[in-house]
Amino acid sequence: MTRNELARWESAELTYETPGATRDEVLPAGYDHLDIEEPIGRGRAAFERASEGLVTWRMHTGAGLRLVAASAERAAPGVLVVLRAGPGPLSLLVPCRVVYTVDDADRRGFGYGTLPGHPVRGEEVFTVELTADGEVRARVRAFSRPAILLTRAGGPATRLVQRLAVRRYVNALRHLAGQHPNRGNSGLGNEP
Repeated sequence: MTRNELARWESAELTYETPGATRDEVLPAGYDHLDIEEPIGRGRAAFERASEGLVTWRMHTGAGLRLVAASAERAAPGVLVVLRAGPGPLSLLVPCRVVYTVDDADRRGFGYGTLPGHPVRGEEVFTVELTADGEVRARVRAFSRPAILLTRAGGPATRLVQRLAVRRYVNALRHLAGQHPNRGNSGLGNEP
């Protein structure tokens, strides 16, 4: 990744018209929608581990993406993150910019939008929430449509690939939530 490529993305406009729309109850029309929410653990410590892993890009790397560049170590509005998806020479660059963050006592995460070169156009939000009964839940909401020939030609397969990626994100958060300091990074068990 060259400095010129990074500079180009840092000054680029998002590739869709409605930044922040994943905060809304109803996602924008004209896009494919995705909304998945699942339990990933129990207790404050599990919430803290999962939310920290989320905002420091470890959810992405835990899901199998490679972190090419990030303009900051933590997700914050305006931060550029460039990931790489797929094997070797067939991999795709996935450039995004954080549009907003969620930083409440019991709910954390961020929404990011696509930049030129991303295989789709749209926005995705990732949150981790600690419920009143102590359950830790991960949620991924997104709206997107194909942006390059490969994803347009993929049709329904493109949506399937996106859903598989989200499944990997949730599994990575589940693993992060389950990591106990006295057990290393095995991901075994969750605290009560």
